[in-house]
Amino acid sequence: MALLDRVATLVRANLNDLVDRAENPEKMLKQVILDMENQFIQVKTQVAIALADLHLLQKKKKENVEAHTEWMRKAELAVEKNDDKLARAALERAMSFQQLTESFEEQIADQEAQVESLKSALKKLEVKLSEAHAKVDLLIAQHRRSRAVNRAADAQQTPGGESRTFDRMRSKVAREEALGAAKGELLGDDIDGRFLALEREQKVDALLEEIKAKRRLSA
Repeated sequence: MALLDRVATLVRANLNDLVDRAENPEKMLKQVILDMENQFIQVKTQVAIALADLHLLQKKKKENVEAHTEWMRKAELAVEKNDDKLARAALERAMSFQQLTESFEEQIADQEAQVESLKSALKKLEVKLSEAHAKVDLLIAQHRRSRAVNRAADAQQTPGGESRTFDRMRSKVAREEALGAAKGELLGDDIDGRFLALEREQKVDALLEEIKAKRRLSA
């Protein structure tokens, strides 16, 4: 994620080095602080969005768990009424909701990891921003004293070299990193599909017999 890359670059930034290398330290520090404040707002917004997405996934998972439970109850009711065909249909639906629940569990785990990553980035940037605010006046004063004492040496520095240094820093900020992984399902040929259908039918038969066995034991 490009946003986290930019945050990482700002967090790693050494304020003392930036002041020493900058042609205009005051302007440089103000710009760095402004960048940090902008990134802080963006990361905070992304944390809120990621949390909202996480809550939505958790809600969807809960709905599927409840649907699975309800269709299992309907299957038992159909068995009680000696309607195996209806019981099998109910079990098919229950299995579908179970598969969806497992899929949501995987998505929730991925989303939780993203939320934690964003929260960590936000905390680090908050600390760095606080440090920058505390140091800015001190660093500028120190730099002015240093230039007054070493004016001759500073005069030999070329703006071009300083500009290239800052350009390298900005290029690091601009890097983008791909986030997330593509998810998909591979479709098999007709033979694979037929075997999958047979396996599914066996699971339904087993669940049906399990329900019947429970009823015979409780009779």
